Amino acid sequence: MKQYLDLCRHVLETGTQKGDRTGTGTLSVFGYQMRYNLQQGFPLLTTKKTAFRLIVSELLWFLKGDTNVRTLVEERNPIWDEWAFEQWVTSTEYSGPNMTDFGRRAPVDPEFRTVYEQEMAAFKERLLADEEFAERYGDLGPVYGRQWRSFGASSGQQPVDQIKQLIDGLKSNPDSRRHIVTAWNPGELDDMALPPCHVLFQFYVADGKLSCQLYQRSADIFIGVPFNIASYALLVHLIALETGLEPGEFIHTLGDAHIYSNHLDQVNEQLTREPRPLPTMTVDMEGKSIFDLTTADIQLDNYNPHPKITAPVAV
Repeated sequence: MKQYLDLCRHVLETGTQKGDRTGTGTLSVFGYQMRYNLQQGFPLLTTKKTAFRLIVSELLWFLKGDTNVRTLVEERNPIWDEWAFEQWVTSTEYSGPNMTDFGRRAPVDPEFRTVYEQEMAAFKERLLADEEFAERYGDLGPVYGRQWRSFGASSGQQPVDQIKQLIDGLKSNPDSRRHIVTAWNPGELDDMALPPCHVLFQFYVADGKLSCQLYQRSADIFIGVPFNIASYALLVHLIALETGLEPGEFIHTLGDAHIYSNHLDQVNEQLTREPRPLPTMTVDMEGKSIFDLTTADIQLDNYNPHPKITAPVAV
């Protein structure tokens, strides 16, 4: 994963200090590209432990067209918790302790963190126990899963299943230059809990190998980007299995690539670590399509990372 570490160094050495939506502040560059040969191993970061199980369950959530965090809570996946929780604690129905600025205060204020964790746990328990509550406050709006599988559904158009369209196109016309999926739907951005960061990807077939290029408008380098790399590498593997192709390359093109100001120490710590050999990944597809897979069907082998490094998420 030298490519990722080179990105970290590039931003530390050449980045510009910028403000951001969360108020945290960043060191940022605009425009950067990394390439990963998927024949050389699965690109899961080894300089810190990265939770592959969470990456798998989130991607399968997208592929099923789901947009409700209740599914992820059932899978013990907290990736989207903060955005659903924000919908609840800022609603008129919420009458608990003031959770204003919870995303930034919780990591640094021990007393507030205790209250935050209690409120979050109660919120997730209620999501699981109360379907009506989950429908109101667990749904994140027309985020990735809706756009991938039912683009335009909210606007009264005939919805487009972009993933099925992609698979059909790769099978029938592999040389097409139109194997594109977009999550950026300008008419629905205001209805999303978070507008898509990874906005558009294109597939390409050559010599029996399937490659994918992702354009990511906003890239949280320390927390988000390692997940994005592994998620789209996994997507290439799954689409390749579905279409009878071999995995080729994952090309990751970034727009605003940034390190949050409260992640600088963690990035520097990671840069002191020597990368280790990449793991491998296997998928049990027997009798299934990629839309039927569960987390148990996807296994990671020979993963030997350095210990994890924690950092707060900017919400």
